[in-house]
Amino acid sequence: MRSVAVEHRSAGVDARTAYELVRDFARYPRLVPIVRRVDVAPAGPGGAVISDWEVDFRNGVLAWTEEDVFDDTAMGISFRQTEGDFETFDGRWAITPQDENEDEDGDGGGGGVGCTVRFEAEFDFGLPSLSQIIDPVAERVLRETIETILRALLDTNTVVGASAGTGVGVGVGVGVGAGVEGV
Repeated sequence: MRSVAVEHRSAGVDARTAYELVRDFARYPRLVPIVRRVDVAPAGPGGAVISDWEVDFRNGVLAWTEEDVFDDTAMGISFRQTEGDFETFDGRWAITPQDENEDEDGDGGGGGVGCTVRFEAEFDFGLPSLSQIIDPVAERVLRETIETILRALLDTNTVVGASAGTGVGVGVGVGVGAGVEGV
């Protein structure tokens, strides 16, 4: 099982606005060419939203359906694949206000205007014999795609940090894929 985490700080967008932008999955195909399609169904009786995704990956298309749960109070989104090309794919987004005592360069002179968006995902294609080849590519593509989406949504180029690993983690289903030629 692979996990990916991306953290992105925006000094110019408040947390509530960032949450509203991030949760608009249907907009992602306009932000990133590799996200071919995202169809979002209205929330069901339990409040969960079902979204269908198609994303370029390698020389084909990766497709899945996920259940998305939005926590408007905590400004978080969790998801889990319900069917599709992954054996498992789940995760979460967390949007937090910038610390009132911290500014963009961390010297304590900020006013708390910005926010931090954290994306975490865990995935497994269920192909042990190919995992050494496919998983690292998917991990890189997922990280790059999320970073591109966040820059486009939040109009900033400040990426605080990005990490990836192979441990147990929490994740979120947002575009996994980028046309990776020759892989």
